[in-house]
Amino acid sequence: MPRPERVFRTEAIILRRYEFAEADRLLTLYTQTTGKIRAIAKGVRKIKSRQLGHVELFTRAVMMISLGRELHVVSQCELIEPFLPLREDLQRGAYANYIGELVENFTEFDEQHEAIYDLLNNALGWLSDPDVNLMLVARYFELHLLRLVGFLPSLFHCAVGQEELEPRDQYFGVLEGGVVCPHHANKIGTALPLSLTALKTLRYMQTQPFESVRKLKIDAPLHATLERVMQTYIAHTLEKRLKSVEFIRRLRRIE
Repeated sequence: MPRPERVFRTEAIILRRYEFAEADRLLTLYTQTTGKIRAIAKGVRKIKSRQLGHVELFTRAVMMISLGRELHVVSQCELIEPFLPLREDLQRGAYANYIGELVENFTEFDEQHEAIYDLLNNALGWLSDPDVNLMLVARYFELHLLRLVGFLPSLFHCAVGQEELEPRDQYFGVLEGGVVCPHHANKIGTALPLSLTALKTLRYMQTQPFESVRKLKIDAPLHATLERVMQTYIAHTLEKRLKSVEFIRRLRRIE
């Protein structure tokens, strides 16, 4: 949708930043009013720049943005929330990078989607909470982002036969787009085993607010199952694996 204004004001979250020219930064932003955009923050790497701390990774700010032919320009920036724990803690930062990479890959430029902005903003806040389970945030974010972009996996009906799933161990069909009953799973032969407990957990995450989901107590094997299923499905949907996934795995091996 075209924007008539040459300069517009919007809340924005910084997903990526790159050094650009001698003193500038190239930013990938997810904005409240225009979705994903790229913009130049001019002169912010200069020592005297007042905007230096406002264009850090994962920062949420109000920005005045001037439209350009190829790249927009951030003309003003007012900090709202720095989300400092995401830059001070390597593991939290890794998960923030992961959800940012998900947003980058599942959205197009210049397509407004305020619900995605709100979900992203909330998730960065959850990841900043010292008492939160980071893996729960990741799984919750995956499911709800997939819902918003039209790729939510089928969890209540067989993705092949469309019949309502019985309360028993099932399978997850990556190609089929959701849970597959044992009858149809035997025919396709490529589905991943999914326990009834794992299925119930995914359903709970899909249908409940995060304040309820964060109270779940999940053991390591169940976490591993949920992560494997969701990330396999996401990699298939995007037709690639995200770089941040391997970085999180390397961090776990170091711990």
